[in-house]
Amino acid sequence: MNIYRVNLNEPFLVASEVVEEYRDTGRAVIRGLLNPDALQPYRDAIANTLAIAAEERHIQPGIGGEQRRFVQITNLWQLNAPCREFVFAKRFASIAAQLMGAPSVRLYHDQALFKEPGGKNTPWHQDQHYWPLDTDNTITMWMALCPVTAEMGAMSFADGSHKEGFLGHRAISDENHVEFEKMVAERGWPTTQYELQPGDATFHSGLTLHMAGPNRSSYMREAMTVIYYPDGTRIMEPDSPHRQADLQAFHPGQQPGEPAASPLNPILFP
Repeated sequence: MNIYRVNLNEPFLVASEVVEEYRDTGRAVIRGLLNPDALQPYRDAIANTLAIAAEERHIQPGIGGEQRRFVQITNLWQLNAPCREFVFAKRFASIAAQLMGAPSVRLYHDQALFKEPGGKNTPWHQDQHYWPLDTDNTITMWMALCPVTAEMGAMSFADGSHKEGFLGHRAISDENHVEFEKMVAERGWPTTQYELQPGDATFHSGLTLHMAGPNRSSYMREAMTVIYYPDGTRIMEPDSPHRQADLQAFHPGQQPGEPAASPLNPILFP
């Protein structure tokens, strides 16, 4: 029984126009996916877990360098029951399944992303650069745990960029940001930025170019992400150090060609 009196295991029906928008643009937003009261206990559990990890020095390096003042940790679902409830929610996974057109989806990993006041921009990138999955059909849910304004570094997406497929091995860096910025302009991709309230969530394809601005506010920008892929997806031969590292971290003991189905990748829907 869910101790926070909200049933996260009830699937969420996505409107057909939202599915169409996602497939056309590579991104979508669902407002009020969790109401603030339902979200608060999970937000507190995620923030406390992150704080404990920081004290124990289990925090990962900041994205694109420590100077970005970006605090992150993965697989919180392994650390306590509230985080597991959040990450394993069928309410969220059912949305991923509908947007991807997949009958069944697995967890790749979760990740808490907290950008500190003064944190720099997160450069343009494709998430798929990091993932050793032999599919173009992947998706990330990014849920705001606090109000997220443009001033705080709300995310922006290059609409339709996912249709170009994988754009090459370009890690998150200032240099690659400049190259992608040129590409967005040259190819005429419109950009969409979402300001969010707590419990709002965006969903974007692993091939959708996206970025986030600096946090110019005096508040932490708090978000929790969950990454999904269709059941039956196989491990690809890692063709970059980042994909090799992710293979070892999130598919331990698995080999290229095998179904991506380690104990760290449970089926989350149905």
